[in-house]
Amino acid sequence: MPLDRLKILLVEDDELFRLGLQVRLQRESTVEILAEAYDGETAIDLAKQQPFDLVLLDIGLPGLGGLETCRQLKQNHPQLPILVLTSRKDRSLIARLVTAGAQGYCLKGVAAETLILAMQSVIAGASWWDATATAEIHTLFQNHPEDPRANTPEIALTPREREILNLIATAKTDRQIAEILYITPGTVRVHVHTILHKLGASDRKQAMAIARQHHLVEAI
Repeated sequence: MPLDRLKILLVEDDELFRLGLQVRLQRESTVEILAEAYDGETAIDLAKQQPFDLVLLDIGLPGLGGLETCRQLKQNHPQLPILVLTSRKDRSLIARLVTAGAQGYCLKGVAAETLILAMQSVIAGASWWDATATAEIHTLFQNHPEDPRANTPEIALTPREREILNLIATAKTDRQIAEILYITPGTVRVHVHTILHKLGASDRKQAMAIARQHHLVEAI
């Protein structure tokens, strides 16, 4: 019996590129583009209606945009792998993709076999970044050489701090975290300050990047 085909949600507003990708992927017996979306809002709705094995997500989307779509998809479906398709590879984008929760990206026009391998890797729980992105990610996590805690594999967080870190990862505000944990917003702020200090981060976004690098948050 053949293995079940991977069910893909393709989010791409460029019709010619989308059709070309369909032609390339339909030759693969292991892959099926189950649904398509032209914008982020449609993608978020489709993901709520049926399960997918992977989202192939363009960054240059109308409306919400690719990055915000990625954040919301991960917030709604923490276990759903997202592989970004883009023609850009600038350093600022790579850092923002990591923060948004993407597992990796492929440049548009990449060989079909490479795209399939990237998709399989991301679905298996690994990540897929090209050499440029990998170098940038290393820089992102090592940009505080004066504070070795940012590069230390073991970062000691208390159970409460880990709990709050995971809630931060789902974009919860201090007040929302306080309501969920039945503590005061002031106590949450103290915990957040301590978490940033332990991670060697200057703000929440950097803390999330470092936390993901050290597997301090649940799969999001």
